[in-house]
Amino acid sequence: MKISEVMTRDAKIVSPTDTLQQAAKLMKACDCGVLPVGEGDRLVGMITDRDIAVRCIAEGKGPDCKVRDAMTQEVKYCFEDEDTSHVCANMSDIQVRRLPVLNRSKRLVGIVSLSDLARRSAGTAKALHGIVRRTQQHNQSVAAA
Repeated sequence: MKISEVMTRDAKIVSPTDTLQQAAKLMKACDCGVLPVGEGDRLVGMITDRDIAVRCIAEGKGPDCKVRDAMTQEVKYCFEDEDTSHVCANMSDIQVRRLPVLNRSKRLVGIVSLSDLARRSAGTAKALHGIVRRTQQHNQSVAAA
């Protein structure tokens, strides 16, 4: 099965010049915790609700802070014509729950989540096992700096 068959096509996009408040309102409206960040017709980053909390709010920045100050610039993605099993394995390896989906011209065409894959793909259990494995990157037992 191809990613194009399971992905969500109507992914909402924010601009790097939008404020965190605008991004948070869009997340609330679409009931999601991640948004692609686009400039023109190019994907330039991703922003999550956690990015907003950790990179801005925890540092004392307010709702007028720009998305570019909180977003992750290194974007992991998949292509719409990739097999779901390959994408599940990739999501497990890089430990992400969602990936933007691009066409071969590298234009955003959707987003795929574990829940999208769980509804339609048998490889989700393997991806979930890899994604939830404990790492130091997100370990709350590590002393705060």
